[in-house]
Amino acid sequence: MDFLNPATWADALKMKAERPDAVPIAGGTDVMVELNFHRRRPPALLDLTRIGELSTWDLDGDTLRLGAGVSYARIMAELGEQLPGLAMAARTVGSPQIRNRGTVGGNLGSASPAGDAHPPLLAAGARVELASVRGTRLVPVDEFFTGPKRSVLAPDELIAAVLVRPAAGPEQFSKIGTRNAMVIAVSSFALALHPDRRAVGTGIGSAAPTPRRAAEAELFAAGQLPWDTLGALDPDVVRRFGELVAAAAAPIDDVRGTAAYRRHALAVMARRTLTWAWRDLCG
Repeated sequence: MDFLNPATWADALKMKAERPDAVPIAGGTDVMVELNFHRRRPPALLDLTRIGELSTWDLDGDTLRLGAGVSYARIMAELGEQLPGLAMAARTVGSPQIRNRGTVGGNLGSASPAGDAHPPLLAAGARVELASVRGTRLVPVDEFFTGPKRSVLAPDELIAAVLVRPAAGPEQFSKIGTRNAMVIAVSSFALALHPDRRAVGTGIGSAAPTPRRAAEAELFAAGQLPWDTLGALDPDVVRRFGELVAAAAAPIDDVRGTAAYRRHALAVMARRTLTWAWRDLCG
């Protein structure tokens, strides 16, 4: 196995173009597990840890650009106000050691349906910045995933950053696991209220071949919430929202949970997160 160690982003893109079979590694929290368990033996690893710009974030106008190498720990410490849903999800990732090493770019690169960062990025309407020697392109995150651990990434492309607007309203994240910590999600759900445009964003994790939005639930809630009065939520609206979120999933039975349990859990998490977020919005 070859080990490629670029010092600059331009070098990394050049190496990836020359060695499209090279697997990028930053925190290594996913890649090293696969190597240790002999699930994967790539011809080369492309180490991105020396590339400083991947570990930065900045706000340009109304868009926050989050470098692919920013760790979960830094998201929690530095971006809790701007990206509260993503910060909530980051707190559920592994152990402190994993949160210090793991990155959102790595989570996207693995494209796991159970990735914790994916639901809040979906709910926030994020875009993924992909780069190669051919140039840069932006992909809406709900178009990024194509199947279990598959994405639109071309063989010569690397994930450069995630672009997302800072939260205009409350965001929530909820996760069900077989225990309370250091666990892969049985199912997860993220919700974002966008009062500036009277919209609702959602993200479903670990309950379909790919992370996905619940588009019908979003439209229903956006049309039923009392935006003008900020009055109490109608229990029937909350219940129906949960039903629509559950209906948007396509879960399976596996060792972590049944399809029926995942649908039930999603309905409960949807009702709870909508209630919590609306309460936060109303103050």
